[in-house]
Amino acid sequence: MVVRITKEFKFEMAHALYGYDGLCANIHGHSYKLWVTVKGEVKNENGHTKDGMLMDFADLKSIVKPEIVDKYDHSLVLNANSPHADLDLSAFNKVYYLNYQPTSENLVLDFANFIKEQLPDGIDLLKVVLSETSSSFAEWNKEDN
Repeated sequence: MVVRITKEFKFEMAHALYGYDGLCANIHGHSYKLWVTVKGEVKNENGHTKDGMLMDFADLKSIVKPEIVDKYDHSLVLNANSPHADLDLSAFNKVYYLNYQPTSENLVLDFANFIKEQLPDGIDLLKVVLSETSSSFAEWNKEDN
């Protein structure tokens, strides 16, 4: 039987949107929430340590946490193609320059592409949701791509 499971992650991150026509042009932070939903067949193997599971939540966490949550938590993320890249931010040890504008939309696309490549065979990435506030989020869906 096919089942979907979702794991939620949280991290704090600051960014600035170069060229934006509002307050988000300034460095500001968000309390991000990330939901990752995968689907596949539930393992039906008596005696197997993962019997009855689609995927161990700990295995999903081991994919997402090191390269997304731990990397970006308490970091500053800027567009590498903007003048922000010329600022001396060497006093900070978690500054990332991305090759795109660090909007929720672009981040969720980047995260989805990374996660898809890391999943084991038979497990499909179905949805990735990234919220930057309690009322605003971006969503990637497999059915749209």
